[in-house]
Order: sequence, then C-alpha cells, then structure tokens
Amino acid sequence: MIDILSVDNMRMSDAHTIESGTSGRELMHRAAQGIYDSVSWNGPVGIVCGSGNNAGDGYALALILKKSGVPVTIIRLSDRMSEDGRFFYDRCIAEEIPAVSWSDKIDLTAYGTIVDCILGTGFKGAVRDDIARVINRINDAHDKGAYVVSADIGSGLNGDSGMGDKCVVSDLTVSIGSYKPGHFLNMAKDVTGKKVNVDIGIKPVSDKGLYHLIESSDVRDSIPVRKNLSNKGTYGYSALIGGSVRYTGAIRLASMANAAMRSGAGVVKIGLPGSLIHDVIPHILESTIFPMSDKDGEFVYSEEELADITRNVKTVAFGMGIGISDDTSKMLEYLLKNYKGRLIVDADGLTMLSRMDKRLVEEANCDLVLTPHIKEFSRLCGLGIDDILADPIRSAVKYLDGFEGDHRRVLLLKGPSTIITDGEEVYITDKGCPGMATAGSGDVLSGVLAATCAYIPDLMMAVAAGAYIAGYAGELAEQKMGAVSMTAGDTAAHIAYALQSLNGPGGRG
Repeated sequence: MIDILSVDNMRMSDAHTIESGTSGRELMHRAAQGIYDSVSWNGPVGIVCGSGNNAGDGYALALILKKSGVPVTIIRLSDRMSEDGRFFYDRCIAEEIPAVSWSDKIDLTAYGTIVDCILGTGFKGAVRDDIARVINRINDAHDKGAYVVSADIGSGLNGDSGMGDKCVVSDLTVSIGSYKPGHFLNMAKDVTGKKVNVDIGIKPVSDKGLYHLIESSDVRDSIPVRKNLSNKGTYGYSALIGGSVRYTGAIRLASMANAAMRSGAGVVKIGLPGSLIHDVIPHILESTIFPMSDKDGEFVYSEEELADITRNVKTVAFGMGIGISDDTSKMLEYLLKNYKGRLIVDADGLTMLSRMDKRLVEEANCDLVLTPHIKEFSRLCGLGIDDILADPIRSAVKYLDGFEGDHRRVLLLKGPSTIITDGEEVYITDKGCPGMATAGSGDVLSGVLAATCAYIPDLMMAVAAGAYIAGYAGELAEQKMGAVSMTAGDTAAHIAYALQSLNGPGGRG
C-alpha cells in the first residue's frame, strides 16, 4: 500500500520534519530535484510561479535546469514570496536566469515544457479571476502541444477532494512527499494525467488523515493460492438475490453471476423471481438457479426461502434490480436480523436501507458491506451531493461513525476512484475508467465482491480487492472495446484477464 496524506496531515508532517532538523530550504531543494528527475525535459522551459512554497519549488527547479543546460525562464505572477522561496529566487537572479512578470502578451506556446508552480495542495475555494486567466492560457498552450508538469498538484485542484472550478490540465503531476486524496478523487483523473510521487524525507506524524492506496501486490497477496487438495466449498458459497421484470433483472443477474464465478467463487446461488427463471438459464451455465416466490415477476416475501438460500452461504449480495416494495423491504429486514455472514447491499437495497430505522443496521447479525454511488450515498447519509463531493472521505467516515453495534460495517463509495472505509481505516483504489459509466457496472462489482468477500478473510481487504479487480477488468475492456462502446458485460468478460495479470502468467493455482 502507498500512503496518502490529507492536506492537514501533510502540513503537520512537513512542519515536524523541519522542527526535527531538516530545513525548509533542504526540503524545497529535494522537491525540485524530484521534479527534475521525473521529467524528460523538452526545452525551452517556462516555470509559472505563484507566491507560496509551491513557487519556491519552481525557483529551486530553475537552478537545477540552468545547471543542466536546459534553457529556462521564470514567469512570476506575484512579488510575494515565502522566506525559502526568496532564497532560491535570489540565487536565480544571481545566476542570471531570465525572470519576467506575467503579462497577457507572454506566449506560453513558445515553451516546450511548462511547469505549473502557482497554487499548492493547500489551496481551497475558487480561483481568483487573474489566476484563472493564467490557468486558461496554460491549458490553451497544452492543447497546442506544450508538455505541462504540475508541481505537487494541478493548480486550482483541491488537495483533499479533487474538485476545482478552474484548474491546470497537466500531462504529469509530481506529488511531493506523499500523494494527497485530491490526486485521485472526483475530477482528478480528468485533469492530472500521469502521476509520480517523490519522497523528500517527510514521514506522517499522525494516523488522522492517513489513508492507503491499494496496489496490485496487495490484491495479489490477499488472494489465497489454489491448492489441489481443495473443493468448491473451500472458496465459499455466495448468493445473489435480485432481479425483477421491471428492471430487466434477469440479464443483470446473469452478468453478476458470471462476474462472481470469474472472480473465484466456489458456488454461486442465484435467487430470483421464479417466473424469470427461463430468461436467466440461457445466460448461465455454472451457477445454481434458486427460483423464489413472485407475483408477475416481482418478489413475494418468504422467510422459509430466504432461510434456505442463505444456509451455509458466506456472502449474500442483495438489491440489484430487485425493485422497492413492502415484500423486498421485508426481505432486507430479514437478512439484517437473521443472516450471519457478509451481506453486500447495493442498488435498490440501498434505497430501502435509507428508509429504514438505523437500529436495524446497528443490531444486524451480519457484517455489512454497502456499495453506493454518490446519489445513493446522499440518500443514506442525508448530505447533499455537492457536500459529499467537497469532502468524500470525511463524509464516508462520519456516516459509519454514526452507528453503534458489534458487527463490522464497510462502505464502498463509488467514483472515478473508489473509497473503502470501516470508519477507521481508509483505502482508495484508483482502478476504473470512463467506459464503466454504463448500466450494469455496479452489478458486475457486486458479483466480484460476492466472490472476494467469500474467500478473503479480512473484510476491508476483501472489499478493496473486489473494487480493484472490477476496475482493472474495466480498464482492460476499455482498451479493447473503447470507452464509448464497452458494456458492463465486457468488464465481466475481462475479469479473468485481470486476475491472470495480477497473479502472473502461470497464475497462483
């Protein structure tokens, strides 16, 4: 796992490092060296500098470029400088590095590489109009072929939320010290390009605001090696309960079942309205069909059938395309009260849960995995969508903190990058792609989770691994099918390739 630090944690850790004997100038020099080492420089270089330590990194970088023989010009937006920034700027002037004040007459397209050192990770709020005009000019130059490098984070992007009303679009962002949430969340993927982090010797001083980016090795290590002396029961029985005539549940359940089987489930039982059985059978070969009581393609509550389908089952995924009615609400309530495995609630199940007494969650006998997208989470937590986007990690953690009870609860908040939290630890997976913004992608994820939660003991890692596998499979599908044309079924079809890539050519049994 890779550390991700909140802006506040990074600020405190930076200050502690300086107090412990490493000067701010030394850290600034290390940051500049890290930026220099991360780029294949195409001169001439224009470094656009604001007024804080982010600008100081740019001045220190200019000195390194000059020493390396790369033609460089400093473009200043402000006369204000931090103390350490002033030190490096004065050295630039002594070295006769060209430095000019910003003017609308400056032609940024004259530079092969533009380095964005305007606003750092501490920036919040709306960009001032004068800065916005400069950002527009940088983005125009980018569109015309300039290579844009952002120091620490694209100027205008919020370091915690990954949101911004106006921000630099970069080809490369060189994060300093540690990644921040804003490098991954919300709109970050659309404006950040490639990312690299440079370690300059700052260590986290607090667990508060310390999160973890899931790597492929974490997922690989969490998946048990398949042994010859094993059987289908070794890897867990899973049940998928959902579907209805109204929500074309048959095909969605088929996609989920295939996703679960491809993700390593030992046995998948599909509970669906009995009248839909003939619609599902042609699409499923390996799963066990469990027809349940229905009326005109909609579930009718049966305690006996729920007890039967969940017997000896390690995970249940509930709610996908199931519709919202008194009967389906009773089904969810039964599972919360009586099922003792891992219950994954998605789609319509989340809407039902948002209308239920929170004590049903607190008194649940199962470990609970909730998988909302932003709108579904808004219903669950009562916050507006804009409020959630402004601080998605804090919103997710705070929601889980509002519950009592002994059993574990994990929230998977869907987005361009996925947040997974149990209210204490926070994991982020950055796998996924625009092509997954299509009907049924959430169902595929639920199918993957039904498998990983059955055979990975640690619940947080089981959920994180499922999110990673589904996102990675989506990326592979997009490479082949294209973002516009791919479907959720394409993601499901690439799960095997994602797992094969994670585990190596020979697999892990």
